[in-house]
Amino acid sequence: MTLKGHKKHANISKPLGGGIHKNEFAIMGAPCGVIQQLSNKIASQLNQYKVGYIDAEHGNGEPKDIYTQTYTDKISFHQLNFDSNYVEYEFRQIFNNSDLVLVNGNHFKAQQQIVVINTKKKESLQRKLDRLSGVSFFILDEGEEILHEYLTEYNPNFTQLPIYLINDIEGISNAIKKIVTENIPPIKGLVLAGGKSMRMGYDKSVISYHGKPQREYMAELIDNFCEETYLSMSSNGHETNFPILVDSFSDLGPFGGILSAFRQDPNAAWLVVATDIPLLDQETLAFLVDNRNPSKTATCFHNPDTNFPEPLITLWEPRAYPRLLHFLSVGYSCPRKALINSEIEELILERTEVLENANTPEEMTAILSKING
Repeated sequence: MTLKGHKKHANISKPLGGGIHKNEFAIMGAPCGVIQQLSNKIASQLNQYKVGYIDAEHGNGEPKDIYTQTYTDKISFHQLNFDSNYVEYEFRQIFNNSDLVLVNGNHFKAQQQIVVINTKKKESLQRKLDRLSGVSFFILDEGEEILHEYLTEYNPNFTQLPIYLINDIEGISNAIKKIVTENIPPIKGLVLAGGKSMRMGYDKSVISYHGKPQREYMAELIDNFCEETYLSMSSNGHETNFPILVDSFSDLGPFGGILSAFRQDPNAAWLVVATDIPLLDQETLAFLVDNRNPSKTATCFHNPDTNFPEPLITLWEPRAYPRLLHFLSVGYSCPRKALINSEIEELILERTEVLENANTPEEMTAILSKING
C-alpha cells in the first residue's frame, strides 16, 4: 500500500529536451534516403555548430560483432557502437558535446519534428501522427505544393507554421539556427562563500575590501550579468541579501558547490566566482560573458601563474554537469582538472592581477593596499 503523499522518487530538476538532446530534431515524412541527404546538407550549412546524427542501418547489415560496445578511431572521426540492449538514456551522455542532433524520424523519436511532405511516405506519416507533438516547420519535397490534408485536420495550428522548399537549405538551416539560438541557456550566478578559511584564520567571506562583506560585494558584482545570484554555503542562517544555495554534495569544496548549483537548475549556465578574489571587477566579468562560447563545456580565463585554466572565475555551461558528475564517479573533485580535460573557451587576460587570491592575512593586507592606493 502506498502512503498518501509518499513519493517514490526525489523531486529534482531535469534537463530540458527529450531523450537525446536539448536541441533534437526528428526529420520525418520522407524516404530515408531523402532524410539522410537533407540532414547532410543541413549539417554542412550549420558548420558553426557541432551537429550530431542518429539513424538506423539501411543495408543488409554486417555480421554482429562479438563485442557489446566498440570504439573506433577513424582518424577523421570517432565511432562508438553499442549492442542492441542499449538504453535510451545513454543518448544524452553520448551527444552531450553536440549543439544539436538531427534524427531520422522514420526510426527514432525526438521532442521537435521537421516534417517533410512527400507523397511516397504519405500513408506512413499518417500512421505516426501521435509523434507530431512539437512540429517546428514543414518542408515541401520536389513536386509537392501543399500539406497533406490529414495534417491540418489533425492539428489546425499546422497552417500557421513556416513551410520551406526542400532545396532551400539556407532557409531550413536558418530556421534551425534560430531555434538553437533561442535555446541558449540563461546565466545564473554563484559566489563560493562556504570555505573553512583555515589559512586566513576567520571567515574570508565577511572581510570588507569594498565597504561591505566580500560575499555581498561579489554577489552584487556578478548579479549584473545573471538572472539570479546565489551564495554557495555549507548551511543556512547567514545574514545576507542574497539567497543561499546549501551544498547538497558535501565535503567537496568548490566542486560540490558547482554540482549543487547544477542540481538545482541543470538548464542554466552558472557564472561561478570565488569570494576571495577581491580585485575582480565588472570589466573583467563583462569580457568573460561577452566572449562566452555556449558550444564549449565552459568559458574561463587562462591563469599565467599556474599555466592552467582558472576554475573559480568560470562560466560553466549545462553540458558541464554530466561531465563533472563523471569526474566525480572516477574519483576526481577538482574543477581545474575538469577544465583541463574538457573542451573549453580559454580567454587571455591583459590585467592578470584580478585573479589574485587572498587566502592569508598577509595576502589580504597586500590586496587592501592595492585597493586603497
